[in-house]
Amino acid sequence: MPIFENTLYPAPFFLPNGHAQTLYPTIFRSVHLPTCTVERIATYDNDYLDIDFHDAVRPSKKMRVAIISHGAEGDSKKAYVKGMARAMTRAGWDVAAWNFRGCSGAPNRRLHTYHSGSVEDLHSVVTHCCGKGYTEVVLIGFSMGGNQILKYLGEMSCFVPSAVQAAVVFSVPCDIQGSSDALSKSINKMYVMNIMRTVRGKVQQKQEQFADVFDARKLLKAKNFKEFDDVFTAPFYGFDNAETLWKHCSCLQYLDGIRVPTLLLNARNDPFLSPTCYPTGQAHRSKYLYLETPADGGHIGFVRLADDEYYWSEIRAVEFLGQVLR
Repeated sequence: MPIFENTLYPAPFFLPNGHAQTLYPTIFRSVHLPTCTVERIATYDNDYLDIDFHDAVRPSKKMRVAIISHGAEGDSKKAYVKGMARAMTRAGWDVAAWNFRGCSGAPNRRLHTYHSGSVEDLHSVVTHCCGKGYTEVVLIGFSMGGNQILKYLGEMSCFVPSAVQAAVVFSVPCDIQGSSDALSKSINKMYVMNIMRTVRGKVQQKQEQFADVFDARKLLKAKNFKEFDDVFTAPFYGFDNAETLWKHCSCLQYLDGIRVPTLLLNARNDPFLSPTCYPTGQAHRSKYLYLETPADGGHIGFVRLADDEYYWSEIRAVEFLGQVLR
């Protein structure tokens, strides 16, 4: 599919770089939505997932839903999720914004939570939505949630329900090792510290839940993702170390298997991404993968200040889905 390296995203003049474009919405953006319906569904291993369902403002004749996946240590109440939910409901889609395990405000039941390559819970959400009667399903994801979507569509293409028609993902660390290297730079330390702060809080909760099998001391000392995954995530899932886990989880190797129209939009000034996170070769080969790499946007940024309150990413998602699902 075509690769658009010069997609025109006009960043506001007062946000001159990727860091400013990343931080601005985190600090300043708020999105108001009507009250949603929260559903708790069971997982295959007797745990649960919480999903926020938002009704379309202008319902379509079709039964259609957009499933939104947040990023690492995010949740369905983050402004970027709510902003996308608002744009999609206004465009005639119901929305199912789901929370990864342990991200909806209460600890999940199992020791297992989530990681970059865990796609079983996403499949559970998709299956649940199809069971509600939706015949047209699209997947929208951010950062880690985007990686999970691409891995799901590529690795499990034979098992993805036929109702899944398209996907749009933003700011995706397609090569997790490369993204880890990018985040290890001193200028990016603040991002890692912020995520690790919330991770440590959840580690302490797990210690209380599983005191007889879970020793949190080493995990609480972890300063970055590699140290955490080396001590906990990798061995828990049967991998030797973080690097082996990351290689398995990175969506990069699964992109050739995608069989629905999929837009991957990664800004070239995203501080979370390495050059290996821009899969131009795979996009050239694929009939289904569209790659757009605007110069600006930051990480889950794409700030746009206008009376309609849409961010550029939300406009682009609605446009793309309208083009491929005619």
